[in-house]
Amino acid sequence: MSDQSYLQQIQSIEGKVHQLVQQYQAGQERLQAAHQEIARLQQVIQEKDAEIKNFQNQDNISKIVQTIAVDTTNSTELKLKINEYLREIDKCIAYLKE
Repeated sequence: MSDQSYLQQIQSIEGKVHQLVQQYQAGQERLQAAHQEIARLQQVIQEKDAEIKNFQNQDNISKIVQTIAVDTTNSTELKLKINEYLREIDKCIAYLKE
């Protein structure tokens, strides 16, 4: 084989290696984007779970207030007071976790 033939083979191999490197880098970028999307979706799930918990608490409060209070002014007042107590309890729990 001539030097020209070896040179062509080396250039062909270099081209293929270059393509593989580009494909690898593109794959790494897609992987990183997927990890970021997973993290974002996990954050969304946590937020939605917190919202659901809040709605469940509000529903429970409404049920308690309806069973305790007879007139609407007392029930609204009682509901606000219970909400305030729950917020304080949540603050205490968050403080204890730190």
